Amino acid sequence: MTVYAPSTAYTADAADLSGFLRTEADGAHLDLLVRGATCAACIAKIEDGIEALAGVAHARLNLTTGRLSVAWAPSADRADPNAVVAALHQLGYGCAPFDPEEAEGQIDREGRKLAVALGVAGFGVGNVMMFSVPAWSSLFGQEMGEHSRTAMYWMSALIGAPCVIFAAQTFFTSAWRSLRAGHANMDVPISLGLILTLTVSFSETLQGGRHAYFDAAASLTFLLLIGRYLDHQLRAKARSAARALMVLQAPTAQRLDAEGHARGIPAREVKPGDRLVIAPGDRVPVDGIVESGLSELDVALVTGESRPLFAGPGVRIWAGALNLSGRLILRADTGADASTLAETARLMEAGAQSKSRYVRLADKAAAIYVPVVHSLAAASLVGALMVGLSFRDAVMRAVCVLIVTCPCALGLAVPAVQIAASGRLFRAGVLVKSGAALERLAEVNHVVFDKTGVLTSGRPHLVAFDPSALQSAAQLARASRHPLSRALAEVAGPGPAGDAVHEAPGMGVEGRVDGVPARLGRAAYVGIEGVGGAETELWFRRQGEAAVRFVFADDLRTDAAETVAALQRRGIGVSILSGDLPGAVRRAAEGVGVVDWRAELHPAEKVAAIEALQAKGLKVLMVGDGVNDAAALAKANASMAPGLASEISQSAADLVFTSDRLVSVATAMEVARSAKARALENFAFSALYNLIAAPAALVGLVNPIVAAIAMSGSSLVVSLNALRIFARSRR
Repeated sequence: MTVYAPSTAYTADAADLSGFLRTEADGAHLDLLVRGATCAACIAKIEDGIEALAGVAHARLNLTTGRLSVAWAPSADRADPNAVVAALHQLGYGCAPFDPEEAEGQIDREGRKLAVALGVAGFGVGNVMMFSVPAWSSLFGQEMGEHSRTAMYWMSALIGAPCVIFAAQTFFTSAWRSLRAGHANMDVPISLGLILTLTVSFSETLQGGRHAYFDAAASLTFLLLIGRYLDHQLRAKARSAARALMVLQAPTAQRLDAEGHARGIPAREVKPGDRLVIAPGDRVPVDGIVESGLSELDVALVTGESRPLFAGPGVRIWAGALNLSGRLILRADTGADASTLAETARLMEAGAQSKSRYVRLADKAAAIYVPVVHSLAAASLVGALMVGLSFRDAVMRAVCVLIVTCPCALGLAVPAVQIAASGRLFRAGVLVKSGAALERLAEVNHVVFDKTGVLTSGRPHLVAFDPSALQSAAQLARASRHPLSRALAEVAGPGPAGDAVHEAPGMGVEGRVDGVPARLGRAAYVGIEGVGGAETELWFRRQGEAAVRFVFADDLRTDAAETVAALQRRGIGVSILSGDLPGAVRRAAEGVGVVDWRAELHPAEKVAAIEALQAKGLKVLMVGDGVNDAAALAKANASMAPGLASEISQSAADLVFTSDRLVSVATAMEVARSAKARALENFAFSALYNLIAAPAALVGLVNPIVAAIAMSGSSLVVSLNALRIFARSRR
């Protein structure tokens, strides 16, 4: 694969990417894999730069996958992909035609690189202290001569300097790329501080000075890399949701040829109009219309509805549905790439991309911090020279300014709070997967609940039946894979199965029970006419006997109404968006006191409903458990899933509550708001600290040792303030 690296000059002779253009009705499209983008500022810089090109309608970069999608307007004279590559090079980023496997490999390589850098920095911190501690002791009257102290500093340099130079490449390259593009990100002062600290330390060691800071440089690198590695891991979790969803798509399909013979083909080769065979136990590979056959489908993957869907001629079914019983002939009306399942994955990716645009409070503060600190350091250097200090002393004063104003406290202001808040929520049974989610959760003013598995337990159970008929009906239920049959068999316990059992697709099960013909299934199947289907039910009848009704229900969680009431008392709006039947959703809404509810929604409709709420200015928390909720979870401002939810929903969600208590939602929102308050306090302290420390260093009142102690002290104060969140949970 051709890669255009920012270190290589782009020329017109580079490989032509016109072959990678896709021409569609709405214009030309190009997907590129971008290398080097690490933050929200990178996204804005790249998207703005590409959208400024002639004819480009929009550009969207997904930070999680590295995928840059560029679209040209239909009215554009021509789409020039090479201009996009040139623009990316000018911005300081490498690129290549997008390949999912290559994108995955790039992310994995980045993770390994960070892990190695973290290990090297940790080694440096652990070993440099063997020589730094004795050197420190000589500064406090202990018995160590100047030559011995210098020897200790040289040993510190031998271990610490190579570790810092190697491990801090992430910050150095990011800072250089930012400076080349005419910007200064948070990595610029970090890199400058590390370089100057090492330079001054070497200078002091060469001259037999009393102060060297190899240990401080290694420690700072190690702590900063911890944060960078955790951020990478969070983004890796985000991309796993869409990838896991596509794994559920059937990889193959059975296509009927002109002679009516079924032949296996890759699902990606299915075209609209193809006739496919869907055998019992198979997943539907694409959306389509049933031509022949009868069956029942488990559509929880698509709609979240717990009740199986009857499928017969003329019924439209969706990719991802599981065929439970009969053989179906399906006429495809989409390809695999345009199926409901594929669209859900794209919606999840779009939701993850919109999350990456969230501007963290630390980034906002850094926009002011970086130029101010650099200006102060430069002013201290010039001012010291003007008042007659030597160049060495002037540099030391500038270094003191950089050290004392090092962004450690600013960088810890939010992460320390997030760690403390995550610890408190863990004690409450809530797992936090994304620190930034706590910031978004603190702003939420509207909560959207799924019904099945969230407000309810998600497991149908038998609530009304004739005990005398239970064991007889269970003999047929044990031979069926139907969810209601399994619930009936679970209540009856272990026992024999009926003889000569046959399942009628979409209708029920028949066989012999104690030698007597019997049926279990729909009312019409056992001979009962005129019975509505409002309740989830099964009917059982043995030949010559009256029919017996078994009623099932999916009960509300015990604290569902309490949780909704608690949210409403705080002025938070509550809605229910469900793929289940209207009757079931209405009963659940009435049970918990919610008036705003919608039923029979597909994944895209849930996303549209959330977008409509956001268009009104609401900050939405989505709480869902099914695969069909994954796109909505990704689109919402913040998202939660129960511990028994599908793996895909848990991957897409920001928080997962492991207990059966729905009140965890209200608890998480309370802790998130408390965390936001602590973070703002930390920012205020950081600002106050810099207002005092920076001028003191500027006029020479702070030496490097005091600067290092002050910097560490400010970080300690920020961390202790963050721990107040954790302390509150013990009360």
